Amino acid sequence: MSDDPIFTPEMKDTHTILVPNMLPIHFRLLISIFTSYGYHMELLETDSRTVVDEGLKNVHNDTCYPALLVIGQFMEALKSGRYDPHKTALLLTQTGGGCRASNYIHLLRKCLAVSFPYVPVISLNFSGLERSQESGWKLTMPMIIKCLYGVLYGDMLMSVYNQCRANELVKGSSEKILMKWQRKLEHLFQKNRFTASKRVYREILDDFAGVERSAVPKIKVGIVGEIFVKYSPLANNHLEDFLLSEGCEPVIPPLLEFVLYWAVNKVNEAEMYGRKNASTCVFREVYRFLYHKQREVIRVMNEHGVFAPPHDFEHLRSSVSRFIGQGVAMGEGWLIPAEMGALAESGIENIICTQPFGCLPNHIVAKGMSRAIKSYYPNANMIAIDYDSGAARVNQENRIKLMLANAKKF
Repeated sequence: MSDDPIFTPEMKDTHTILVPNMLPIHFRLLISIFTSYGYHMELLETDSRTVVDEGLKNVHNDTCYPALLVIGQFMEALKSGRYDPHKTALLLTQTGGGCRASNYIHLLRKCLAVSFPYVPVISLNFSGLERSQESGWKLTMPMIIKCLYGVLYGDMLMSVYNQCRANELVKGSSEKILMKWQRKLEHLFQKNRFTASKRVYREILDDFAGVERSAVPKIKVGIVGEIFVKYSPLANNHLEDFLLSEGCEPVIPPLLEFVLYWAVNKVNEAEMYGRKNASTCVFREVYRFLYHKQREVIRVMNEHGVFAPPHDFEHLRSSVSRFIGQGVAMGEGWLIPAEMGALAESGIENIICTQPFGCLPNHIVAKGMSRAIKSYYPNANMIAIDYDSGAARVNQENRIKLMLANAKKF
């Protein structure tokens, strides 16, 4: 039996659970959901060089950059004096795959064993990993359903917020609407009135449509890549803000696409390798439910007519077969070329692929697929940017500026 400390039921009342910041909009919603069930959570937003330095002290620099950042953010928080380590727990996600979200938790526990052996680490996963009858952390079906709706609403807010703030005439007006809806959604989750999604979507769209925006079109730049680096401002050096400062509109695929990718891969693997069982049927139904919810979002946004909806996931699946098979599922696998192709197909031809330096899956499915994608979309203006502890931000931004200079020629 493992000697790692366990988050006990008693700790639910006494401990603060720290959460690394990957998606600021989504994670605030998810934290509000868990708070309504009695957990005390706090989103870590420190992004100073101290985070990287702590990561380098505790994780070998050959380890994936997101692991270094997440562990560095946790260790900085525990050493900062802002929290009592004896009344603090850490939460990290696991997807059950062979990459980022399943291995970092073991590296984190090795680091804690040296300086903070009494700090428990909680695994947030939907794969049945790390089950313990002694644990005070329980994911119930109502919590899971709320989390799925939190992803849907977070995606909607992220999408329309980016479409508005790139073109707003009054600086900060889009952020005011965003803050209003984050508070409103937190209230809806607390009151269990979150399932009227179509009505909520329309209200969100109406509010953001009221933001005064410039009619001058901006250069749209798609952001794809490894899930943590793609979304996390800490990991990608505030890439969205940089693109906005360059007069561009960042376009980021929704988190739901990764969730759909994860669910359908479970079905694909069972069918490809002849391993069908009861869980295969469960994942198939989960995928159908999530895809139905995505189609609902697309229909509402098309009917509203002001903002661009996400890409249909089944279209992504069918079109990616031109480039790569769906058996390539390590890390973000076939999802990256699928998103790159969908962006190019919809006219968003300027694409940045964010990836941790040395991430083999990303180099294969992103850089390795660029030529194949360009053969279908000759005007695709793609660039892969590596992020790691030794990469100079100015060099990354200069490469992006060069890409944007080419974008302005089209």
